[in-house]
Amino acid sequence: MARSKKSKVFELLGHQVQPGQRLETEFEAAQLYTHSPLSIPVEIIHGKQEGPVLMVNAAIHGDELNGVEIVRQMINQLDPAKLKGTVIAVPIVNVFGFIHKSRYLPDRRDLNRCFPGSEKGALASRMAHGFFNNIAKRCDYILDLHTGAIHRTNLPQIRANLSNPETLRIAKAFATPVIVDSALRDGSLRSEAEKCDIPVLTYEAGEALRFDPLSISAGVLGVQRVMQAIGMLRASRKKLPEPIIAKSTSWVRASGNGILRTVVNLGDKVEEGETLAYISSPLGHDELELVAPKGGIVIGQQTLPLVNEGDAIFHIAYFKQDDDVVEQTVENYIEELTEFDVDQVTTGQIPLETQQ
Repeated sequence: MARSKKSKVFELLGHQVQPGQRLETEFEAAQLYTHSPLSIPVEIIHGKQEGPVLMVNAAIHGDELNGVEIVRQMINQLDPAKLKGTVIAVPIVNVFGFIHKSRYLPDRRDLNRCFPGSEKGALASRMAHGFFNNIAKRCDYILDLHTGAIHRTNLPQIRANLSNPETLRIAKAFATPVIVDSALRDGSLRSEAEKCDIPVLTYEAGEALRFDPLSISAGVLGVQRVMQAIGMLRASRKKLPEPIIAKSTSWVRASGNGILRTVVNLGDKVEEGETLAYISSPLGHDELELVAPKGGIVIGQQTLPLVNEGDAIFHIAYFKQDDDVVEQTVENYIEELTEFDVDQVTTGQIPLETQQ
């Protein structure tokens, strides 16, 4: 077996990182009104041996916090002496949104709809341009970490363009129970990176402005598995669980206004016509029943009990496989996560091992 070559000096953002070293730096994304710089934190972990360049980034939407903790745990577990290639860790991309606990930038633009951006555009466009050209384009692979939007939570899932064979391979390696074959969205980091032949996975799990232990554990484990699959870490002998690819998804919307009481959970199998929730007045009169339009698995849902007619309440995925098989895959996955050795995150909620 051929021996791995020793890596060369890695250059990024005007810095040189020697093989087997790590460097904490920052990229100035903008300035405040006071002319104080607003910088994106970056850590470069450069392995002793040659290998791919992987970026793991979070908080492109500033209120999506699970990815920030995933990045923290991931980089603190890495030993550059045992790493092949280079990891670029960016825990907070949208620093404006992060400071204000908001998905958006100050002008209400969504940074993940502004790529590739422009040097002479609006604030969001300039930030996207700087981040993409100075950091993202240097990568061979990108793992883009997200959560659901405010008042929505997601079952751990990968969204990716599965027509790209390498993207499909690493999506399976991440091994969330569900993979959604998701079309590229104009202006997203994923869309622009794929134009540059950079495979990208979007990891979706949990809810905005909350730490979710299950979602964090799943993310840390998934990143490790991808790094093993692309040769950056020594491969595990343990067989990966086989994820299941959703052929399509749809949202079930509220049929009226009122207070929502859900009766199904993330990962549950639902049958066509099955009751998902009830919507009623505060006194419980004029109750409406929300039912599944067809059978599938719940992969996302609203957490706010106050709803208006037309609100998206349940995100349901549909599969070629039997729904019982998918539900069992989800249950096995959650059971495995309770045994995975990661930093324990306390949220004030019921502990992970009892949420079954």
